[in-house]
Amino acid sequence: MTDQLRPGKKAILAAAAITLLAVAAAFLVWSRSGWYLTLRDTNGELYARYPIQNGEWFSVEFIHSVNKSPLTDCYQIQDHQIYVEKTIYYGFGAGVQTEIEPGQELTYGDDGSMIVTGFHKRMDHLQYIVGTVSDHWLVVNGGQQISLRDLCGKNAVVSFHCEHFWF
Repeated sequence: MTDQLRPGKKAILAAAAITLLAVAAAFLVWSRSGWYLTLRDTNGELYARYPIQNGEWFSVEFIHSVNKSPLTDCYQIQDHQIYVEKTIYYGFGAGVQTEIEPGQELTYGDDGSMIVTGFHKRMDHLQYIVGTVSDHWLVVNGGQQISLRDLCGKNAVVSFHCEHFWF
């Protein structure tokens, strides 16, 4: 029996192979599990997901439809929830904040931007409608820019969530 394995050794090798596959599968699930910023359509279908941790920021940038100037909404993940923290804009127009509320502060950037901070408001239903004239851009993971028009399409309603995935 030098060229053949005995039945007991076959069982040991099979058990070792199964154990190795189980460990590899567990590692794959573990390495991809975690919290993600997810973008979904109105039916809940997933457009995309991006790894994100507590304390990390993301933003949505677009050209304001009335005053035709850039606007950036900045969000932070806290306790696995999305909080709006600041807005950066360059001109007043419909839907742009014109009064500072208690706890908020208006500062000016070197580039002429108006920066309103101090919102710290949880956004349970954060949605954007992707522009038809100009694009909306998601900026995540320290600067990665994603075109929402390319990802979701013009006029798409996009919901943002912080979700945990096991895989």
